[in-house]
Amino acid sequence: MSDRPDVLIVGAGFAGMYAVHRFRSLGLSVKVLEAGSDVGGTWYWNRYPGARCDVPSLEYSYGFSPQLEQEWDWPEVFSAQEDILRYANHVADRFDLRRDMQFDTRVTAVEYLDDVHRWRLTTERGETLEAPFCVMATGCLSVPVKPDIPGAATFAGEVYHTGTWPHHDVDLAGKRVAIIGTGSSGVQAIPELARQAAHLTVFQRTPVYTIPANRKRMRAEVQDEFREHYREIREMQQNNQGGVSNFRPIKSVRRANVSPSNAFPARLLDLTPEQRHATMERFGLGALLGFRDIYTDPDANEIANDLYRETVLTMVRDPETAERLLPKTYGLGCKRQVLDRDYYDTFNRDNVTLIDLTETPIESITSRGVRTTTGHYEADVIVYATGFDAMTGALLRANIRGRNGRKLEDKWRDGPVAYLGLQMSGFPNLFTVTGPGSPSVLCNMLVAIEQHVNWIAECIDYLRTHDVGSIEPLRTSEVEWVAHVNEVAEGTMYTAPSCNSWYLGANIPGKPRIFMPYVGGYPRYRARCEQEAANGYPGFALGDRLSP
Repeated sequence: MSDRPDVLIVGAGFAGMYAVHRFRSLGLSVKVLEAGSDVGGTWYWNRYPGARCDVPSLEYSYGFSPQLEQEWDWPEVFSAQEDILRYANHVADRFDLRRDMQFDTRVTAVEYLDDVHRWRLTTERGETLEAPFCVMATGCLSVPVKPDIPGAATFAGEVYHTGTWPHHDVDLAGKRVAIIGTGSSGVQAIPELARQAAHLTVFQRTPVYTIPANRKRMRAEVQDEFREHYREIREMQQNNQGGVSNFRPIKSVRRANVSPSNAFPARLLDLTPEQRHATMERFGLGALLGFRDIYTDPDANEIANDLYRETVLTMVRDPETAERLLPKTYGLGCKRQVLDRDYYDTFNRDNVTLIDLTETPIESITSRGVRTTTGHYEADVIVYATGFDAMTGALLRANIRGRNGRKLEDKWRDGPVAYLGLQMSGFPNLFTVTGPGSPSVLCNMLVAIEQHVNWIAECIDYLRTHDVGSIEPLRTSEVEWVAHVNEVAEGTMYTAPSCNSWYLGANIPGKPRIFMPYVGGYPRYRARCEQEAANGYPGFALGDRLSP
């Protein structure tokens, strides 16, 4: 590991891991600083029961190595956290990534040194490191948040957050468990917690739209067909809005004697009411994901919302519980789509109670449980499934200071301003992977990560080849890009007046409300990035040669 690396990288998740491999291929020396004790990022920290990816495993994988594609076996169509973490460890071992990584090291300050044109990183132990380039690979969902509830510190039982779940086994047998939050993490955890606990009380802040995930084991013939067509699949990913190929393994489905396609019209409005109900009866809630107009047409969206609610009412036996589970204040597509396993069926269990916090808000947490406006619910364990300070949280927590000591916190006081989610004006040679203004969380993250890291690597190589010392966006470039990001989001369900999602920062009190990811689609975004590089980075300011 170099003491004077060319590039300092913060984070050893999938972005930091690939960055090491890619930068090495260009002859760059690198050093990674990681707060955790090993690689994996999101999948290192999020070990809660039921944690699982919402992208098919064969596509939620690196595409840079054909050999890696051929040698790794996925056990399930949508793999669980432990299998994804095994994959991360396999990649780290196979490409010897850890020799350039320093673990158990949390970065507390990232500062640009104007006089020497270098970045200095300070760790919580007081160690300082410097390099001409810095890459923030800190992830979009890596800063867990907990609501400020009176009395929380007085609780005498066990307390967990889904985003920082212990690395040891948590024994819930015979215990009363309370879980606060029903977002993606909560929806995944609730069925598993209900199976383990003596009783589970679910404190629902906002009802959620959730679709049953594919529960199938991976069939060898499907995996083999993907391996045979991986180059084609990777190209299809590059040209798909969300970075997913939607490749259909024709050979294997024929051998299984099933229909190769369950296709139906792309527009919900093209179906009659009878056809819509027939489609729901045949395919269930998952059918709604196939209609494109749901996300852009208010009429189609409201029809879909009604179909969703009607279906849920048939799945939950207790009418009052079912009614409380129905999302009514926002539409499908407002928030990131949640995939579940047995979520609604869990509320048919005798050991599960649903508390709707819109009806009976939490007043306080006591030493023995949770008190709402109408009662006290005793608990031995409290689980917070209350989400993250998304997309900007980790960057702001790193205390980044750019040219002339300007704080990123001040620059982003009214919301994140960045060009292509890659760089910010006033912060030369500082790069962000899947930052605000990029497709990131609206895309297959592995595809987005590889595209970003490749762009950054090629940019640094360009600077070195052309004897250019620094790069940062023009102020006009980032302002125009932020305006474009918001323009393409207008008219979609993501920015509907009723939508209060973490895409907008609405889950964090006081956080500026601005749409952060790029909804214009991955291919359109990728083309813009490629255009910048091909034309010599006209949207950026290129500076003088760095000091040695």
